[in-house]
Amino acid sequence: MKYSSATNYGLHTMAYLYLAPKGESVGVDVLAKVQDLSPTYLSKILTKLVKAGLIESTPGAKGGYRIVKRNGDISFLQVIQAIEGSNQLFHCSLDHDHPHNEGCLIEQAMLRAEEQMVRQLEQTFISDIAEQMKASQKAVDLN
Repeated sequence: MKYSSATNYGLHTMAYLYLAPKGESVGVDVLAKVQDLSPTYLSKILTKLVKAGLIESTPGAKGGYRIVKRNGDISFLQVIQAIEGSNQLFHCSLDHDHPHNEGCLIEQAMLRAEEQMVRQLEQTFISDIAEQMKASQKAVDLN
């Protein structure tokens, strides 16, 4: 299984925004530099996060982005779905429309595995990871 690089950058961006001082916006150039990305590319990811209601954009010279909710309730799943969408990962390509068949057994096994992964991602929060980053001194200084 593989997520796009946009998910990687989106999750990291959310952690960096969580670590920013409360109420302060962080500019796209700063966020892009921290991750060694093009600001244009990161802007596309940030737009998806804004549309999902996970972050907000502040216009102007001192504008930028900040987390909407800082109380620990933004899950990895919310970020992933904002970027990748919420389609299931596996679809059987074979026709299993036999009268005695209850669907594809392979697809059913894959969906059970995906459900477990979704539960784990629902229970993994940006705030927890950001706090671990901060505690381990691996957080990047955004200033």
